Amino acid sequence: SLKMASDSPESLMTLCTDYCLRNLEGTLCYLLDNETLRLHPDIFLPSEICDKLVNEYVELVKTDSIFEPHESFFTLFSDPRSTRLARIHLREQIVQDQDLEAIRKQDLVELYLTNCEKLTAKSLQTLVSFSHTLISLSLFGCCNIFYEEENPGGCEDDCLVNPTRQVLVKDFTFEGFSRLRFLNLGRLIEGVNVETLLRPLASLAALDLSGIQLNDVGFLTQWKDSLVSLVLYNMDLSEEHIQVIAQLRKLRHLDISRDHLSSYYKFKLTRRVLNLFVENLVNLTSLDISGHTMLENCTIPSMEEKMGQTSIEPAKSSIVPFRGLKRPLQFLGLFETSLCRLTHIPAYKVSGDKNEEQVLNAIEAYTEHRPEITSRAINLLFDIARIERCSQLLRALQLVITALKCHKDDKNIQVTGSAALFYLTNSEYRMEQSVKLRHQVIQVVLNGMESYQEVTVQRNCCLTLCNFSIPEELEFQYRRVNELLLNILNQSRQDESIQRIAVHLCNALVCQVDNDHKEAVGKMGFVMTMLKLIQKKLADKTCDQVMEFSWSALWNITDETPDNCEMFLNYSGMKLFLECLKEFPEKQELHRNMLGLLGNVAEVKELRPQLMTSQFISVFSNLLESKADGIEVSYNACGVLSHIMFDGPEAWGICEPHREEVVKRMWAAIQSWDINSRRNINYRSFEPILRLLPQGISPVSQHWATWALYNLVSVYPDKYCPLLIKEGGIPLLKDMIKMASARQETKEMAR
Repeated sequence: SLKMASDSPESLMTLCTDYCLRNLEGTLCYLLDNETLRLHPDIFLPSEICDKLVNEYVELVKTDSIFEPHESFFTLFSDPRSTRLARIHLREQIVQDQDLEAIRKQDLVELYLTNCEKLTAKSLQTLVSFSHTLISLSLFGCCNIFYEEENPGGCEDDCLVNPTRQVLVKDFTFEGFSRLRFLNLGRLIEGVNVETLLRPLASLAALDLSGIQLNDVGFLTQWKDSLVSLVLYNMDLSEEHIQVIAQLRKLRHLDISRDHLSSYYKFKLTRRVLNLFVENLVNLTSLDISGHTMLENCTIPSMEEKMGQTSIEPAKSSIVPFRGLKRPLQFLGLFETSLCRLTHIPAYKVSGDKNEEQVLNAIEAYTEHRPEITSRAINLLFDIARIERCSQLLRALQLVITALKCHKDDKNIQVTGSAALFYLTNSEYRMEQSVKLRHQVIQVVLNGMESYQEVTVQRNCCLTLCNFSIPEELEFQYRRVNELLLNILNQSRQDESIQRIAVHLCNALVCQVDNDHKEAVGKMGFVMTMLKLIQKKLADKTCDQVMEFSWSALWNITDETPDNCEMFLNYSGMKLFLECLKEFPEKQELHRNMLGLLGNVAEVKELRPQLMTSQFISVFSNLLESKADGIEVSYNACGVLSHIMFDGPEAWGICEPHREEVVKRMWAAIQSWDINSRRNINYRSFEPILRLLPQGISPVSQHWATWALYNLVSVYPDKYCPLLIKEGGIPLLKDMIKMASARQETKEMAR
């Protein structure tokens, strides 16, 4: 079913929401005074649509670098008569006090504020506006929401002041929040009295106090008849805490897990504590004790442990206290504990580090609120993908994508996640991935490259892009990916390996794409960037892959693109060509790439006069005799000269060498080539060659063009016969056979 889910297209609702958000002015809104967004007066939207608009907006701002946030977006939802909100999830820096203030008239049922560090105590007052309807509230990681600006009258002695001269609010409580059942206060700032804050709540069902240190949790017993879920992640526990928890008999989900790296921790789990939970919390379906050290042995002897078929029946449990369970748990968190490696664990889902299933369960369970744990779980997945084979590929990919999106600014997750993606997208897994999923991978990879100038992330991201078919699979993000790669290549200090991969990608991106793409990339500074790289390599006297790929990329990007050819000449490309030729006389690949590029330049009539110097013509003439890379260097040199000859004797503005002498050398070169040569060249169009057929001014150019066509259609008939017919080559050849000026051998070949 996961396979099907990832393959199915987006719903119409999702597509429309996305379109409206990207085109607010053209759809739901108009601009007032050229700056404020206003809803059209005849628009009325129910909460199903408004919730999705707000939640998707937050997602887009967070994960799509091209999407521009709007100052006045939340004001569109200020009037419940035209727009209704019920359940919204806001994250991080996107939300400010005035945004919540704008929607205060809405009857919100569910409000999740996750890591919204810009919210201050002004927003606490706004929350009161929702008190009569709110059922679910999360303030996870909103570390400034209990701070207000310091009052001008100075500070009382007993108030805490944080570095920005803000004062901790002490008098706020959840008084009047009569319907509130689900509350997450994770990572609440120190100094707030949790007991006083919560006392007014009549019947809490779920409470999350992650990362808060409370020595006394006795007040929790006031909800012993209603509390079904309690999360105390990273709270320093003691015997008193355990006694209180044991009284909360309605609990179905209990999480007392911890990050074992975070701090010294006195409390150790014992057999007695687990027995206490099993005996008293009879409704328990989910328990998380990840990161805990077991003080004594809770397991059965290892001989017995290895026996029999793996079972989740409590009676057979390898962890003795769990033999008292009435039925297997739905979830048991054992990540970074020794217990996860046991054979018989009485739970349907276990988080741990023993195998792929446990690791994926861990990533799934902890991604949203515990990036510090998630990055270690992804690291384990990376090892599995690298060394073994992933059996739940789609799930693994989906989870890593979600983690990378959710924690765009977390360096550890970006490093481990981008490394895991490289292994999860390589060719052996290719068949199992839908287009939609591969698009998502590309999006998060590009996000990573944008947010992180860090070498490891950049390298991982570039390597991952190499797992895709280029340019086809990157077409939908063409501009963006080119901009990012050029950005990498333009940095003054460069990592050799990243430089090599980035140049390779740039080359692949401009190979076999439409001319408008090439022009766009040219305008981004592509030609200049490649020439700078060549310049650097020349200065170091090295001819490596970067040097060869850079020339190859220039060859590709100038193909039938006059603007880019002109840029090459304007940025002293010819000077670099001569210097490379002189510095690396033996490098055949390099010569081929450079001459291929000059062939493209020579096809542009307006630029040919710039090639008409004694120095250049001598160099091209001498290369006619080159045996480098089979016939390629000689063939390309002859091509360049054929276009120059085609301009006629009056265009020959130099005394040395003589035109006739060069023509003679061209005939000799063409006659020396093997007509059945296999080729290192790829034509998308014959147009520049066909141009040389219907003319009598330069028979040698005509002969070169005919030889080129004859060789290509005879060696690669399936590819080039259709192209020759499609581009009208047949009538041109027929006409040429009748021409008096054409040489006999040219006519023979044409026939």
